[in-house]
Amino acid sequence: MLGIRSLTAWSACGVVGVALTASAALAQSEDYSELMALGDSALVDELDRRYQAGLAASLDNALIAADDPRYLWALETKTQCAIALGFMESSTRDATSIANCVEASNRMTEVPAPPAVTVIPPPQPPQQRPASCDDAIVGMVFFDFDSAELRPDSTAALNSVADNISVCGWSALSVVGHTDQAGTDAYNIGLSQERANAVAAALRSRSIGGVRIEVAARGESEPRVPLADGTRSPQNRRVEISAD
Repeated sequence: MLGIRSLTAWSACGVVGVALTASAALAQSEDYSELMALGDSALVDELDRRYQAGLAASLDNALIAADDPRYLWALETKTQCAIALGFMESSTRDATSIANCVEASNRMTEVPAPPAVTVIPPPQPPQQRPASCDDAIVGMVFFDFDSAELRPDSTAALNSVADNISVCGWSALSVVGHTDQAGTDAYNIGLSQERANAVAAALRSRSIGGVRIEVAARGESEPRVPLADGTRSPQNRRVEISAD
């Protein structure tokens, strides 16, 4: 039986492309010295045990189909242990083949590390729509007396409206100009129109996409703070912005 195994071993030497050198195997095999300390009969039994384990693993369909490196080490174990057994038929302890048998069989029994798992963070919950999106007035810009020029303090209100378009999902804005009660009705209608136009232009300059802007003028007819006719009022000189 050992003669057949020895012949098989020598014919199988070229099967596996995994090369082991005696020096590497001797350095890496922890139980090599223990094997060499055994008597000849016990050493043959241990080499044969490793050979049989390599043979069984080389026929394991699970290893063959799984691209598992243990399959290649099983082939190498079978080959190297068979070579060592062949030498033992003449009571020769070939250090190279014994060390290679030990090294290959040890590697054959190592369980490969599982592949790294890429952790995909859970999707972020959709941004909650603020309740302020449904306010009747979403922005307000105030003006100086008898002026349609935007004041520096209007920037924050205009930016807020522009920034909330995507958050709130608005598709249209209504821009309505107002004046206080000073001046004639006809004059105040024109002034409130200019104010509304100025605010609409400022909004369009803020890259609001395809949001539609409707412009209207109310003059002094809808004061925020009702006062006597002819009264100047900073609270009434405004443009109100609503959204839909």
